[in-house]
Amino acid sequence: MTLTYIVACTFFGGVVSVALAAALSQPLLTLIVRHLVSLSTGVLLGTALLHVLPEAFESGRPPHALFLTLLSGLMFFFLLEKAELYRHGHHHEHDHHHHHHGFDAEQAGRGGWSVLVGDSIHNFCDGILIAAAFLADPHLGLVTAMAIIAHEIPQEVGDYIVLINAGFTRMRALVYNMISGFAAVVGGVLGYFLIGPWKEYLPYMMVVAASSFVYVAVADLIPQLQKRLNWRDTLFQLFWLAAGLLMIATIVHSMH
Repeated sequence: MTLTYIVACTFFGGVVSVALAAALSQPLLTLIVRHLVSLSTGVLLGTALLHVLPEAFESGRPPHALFLTLLSGLMFFFLLEKAELYRHGHHHEHDHHHHHHGFDAEQAGRGGWSVLVGDSIHNFCDGILIAAAFLADPHLGLVTAMAIIAHEIPQEVGDYIVLINAGFTRMRALVYNMISGFAAVVGGVLGYFLIGPWKEYLPYMMVVAASSFVYVAVADLIPQLQKRLNWRDTLFQLFWLAAGLLMIATIVHSMH
């Protein structure tokens, strides 16, 4: 059953979110991304700081080793992003952040490979993290998967918009993103078989998952939320951010 849960969650986060992006109009997608970025910020931070890290530190592993793992994870994802292998595709020309004309074509790169390679590696890593969380505890796996899915949907929507604005047809953008999204399923299945024999290291994998959530939230999402906005848009940001935190806090409290 654990493998079934892993496949279902990775499939939903990596593939279904792409289909959702293709089914909606571009103006509606832009509006959704704006609100989902705020929501996923709260979900990612809440999951990492209120659930995953406390569970890892309650495992009895040396705190210094866990903190070193957290630091190493943050540096690892930083280096992946520097190498353009770890994308968070929320930015596009019409996201109200005043990107220059041709920004989406630059983001897509040559033939769309920049988007696809970076997004595939990101999805593959997400799949492994979901597998590790489920192997540690099914409840932890569900919360971790929910956090990843909450971030995956605006990421896939953003990548889809970038490819469309870069000249891709809707069908071609859909197929490319579907292939990229399936990397999450591959990562989940491989993670299930590779991590299983090393269960004593699962607390460290949980910390790596938390470092991914914190890095994405702090390095990519929060800077977007800090743009100067009118009071109405600021209230919407705070509302969705608080909704994400409250949702995770409620789930964690009900589990305990």
